[in-house]
Amino acid sequence: MYPTAEPRASDALANERTFLAYVRTALAMIGFGFVIARFGLFVEEIAAVAHLRVSSPHLSTAFGIAMAFFGVAVACVGTWRYVATDRELRTGAFRALPSALAYAFSVGIIAIGLLVALLLIAYR
Repeated sequence: MYPTAEPRASDALANERTFLAYVRTALAMIGFGFVIARFGLFVEEIAAVAHLRVSSPHLSTAFGIAMAFFGVAVACVGTWRYVATDRELRTGAFRALPSALAYAFSVGIIAIGLLVALLLIAYR
């Protein structure tokens, strides 16, 4: 814990900017999940027109839904962090983000990146 003086406006505004970044990221992930889910339908249509065989178009739908849920989780974590940081600024006892949470989100982002890469390779 780092004891601080009276909370400053710049601290509160920085907290709000961070919250808005979480919201923006969550919305992007939800939208990206929708695009990934619909990509499977696009592949099915193209395969039908070109008389090709598609191995598993439903994989992109499942991954798109998972991506949208991950976006919802990011929004929840962002809200939790905003409220916790605001409370800590008001009480004068600020704690940094736990390392385990930072690692968990990094692993989640890496997993999403790898799955997207594998999906793109599979549809190649």
